[in-house]
Amino acid sequence: MKHGLICFFALALSAVFLFACPGVLFSVAAAAETPPENQIADVRVSVDVSARAALLMEETSGTVLFAKNADARLPMASTTKIMTALVALEHAAPDLLIATPQEAVGTEGSSIYLFAGEELTLEDLLWALLLRSANDAAVAIAFGVAGGVEEFAALMNQKAEELGLENTHFVNPHGLDDPEHYTTARELAVIARAALANPLIRQMTATRKKTIPHNGEEGVRLLVNHNKLLRLYEGTFGVKTGFTKRTGRCLVSAAARNDLSLIAVTLDAPSDWADHRAMLDAGFAALAALSLAGSGELSLSLPVVGGVADAVAISNPAAATIILPAVHGEITRVIELPRFLYAGVPEGKSVGRAVWYADGKEIAQTPLVTTAPVEKPKRQNRFLSFWKKLFSIQ
Repeated sequence: MKHGLICFFALALSAVFLFACPGVLFSVAAAAETPPENQIADVRVSVDVSARAALLMEETSGTVLFAKNADARLPMASTTKIMTALVALEHAAPDLLIATPQEAVGTEGSSIYLFAGEELTLEDLLWALLLRSANDAAVAIAFGVAGGVEEFAALMNQKAEELGLENTHFVNPHGLDDPEHYTTARELAVIARAALANPLIRQMTATRKKTIPHNGEEGVRLLVNHNKLLRLYEGTFGVKTGFTKRTGRCLVSAAARNDLSLIAVTLDAPSDWADHRAMLDAGFAALAALSLAGSGELSLSLPVVGGVADAVAISNPAAATIILPAVHGEITRVIELPRFLYAGVPEGKSVGRAVWYADGKEIAQTPLVTTAPVEKPKRQNRFLSFWKKLFSIQ
């Protein structure tokens, strides 16, 4: 018991160091809050692409795996609409009803042939924007959300600044040619990553076909996604195509396999479909996503001192996953917990952690928490207890 108390006081007083009692390793909360380093920060792949500029990114960490002229300012055509969708949903609800302004009718390029005054929800217009690449839908969104194209472009540039982009500028929501409308492969990947964090955008870019209303009539508009990779490449779930004579072929793609998700970007790429398949293949070959522990999979127990119960269950509330180079060392796990707990700890209290190592280097961690409250016995008032016993005598 004396030995256990020494361990307990060491845990309570320490703020930096690790302490060990015989057979048990435990750490203070400050150590558990330090995240492991990005394990794939130095991974790079080699790919031969036709694109003037290209980039491959691992989605979860944002790690760049391949880059070619990635910081060159270039026009982006309809890949602009990724930012359009992101900004629209950050400033309006999907069910916002938008009356088509005259300015949207007859917009050059891809179109769903909107009628002046036709009312559609923002969500309907976003389906048209991301699948059909409808420029008239882009203008309608700009007016419905911000009151005009210039006002909406200002919101797009504001979002670009929030994302830390220094080589991106928008003048419209559709990507039709303008010398002041540009981005880079690197920054377009950042925009795509931010947009894909929105579940509705992620759903839309992964959808091959969709119908939306047609001018309030019984008929519908059939929208077919321009992204051929949805059927050409296994695991593809986005994102957006683009083309004008000035920009050449532009493409942003995203694909996932075995819990690993990649984003690829090409600007001015004569063989964009082949470029993307080559980049994605290289990325999936270079990395591996591993599930270390499912949510609640780690089931442990700690003794309780001074509690109603003698022990309390400990578990991991969140799953633990890690992305590593495909070739990596042996993975081991260490459980860090105190020898016991004193009563009075609430449910969900972090009391330790599980830590994983590869080749002796920490690669992941997850907190271990109490799955029930550690309650103290209720203390009775002896004076009231005496009178209760007295009056209960028959």
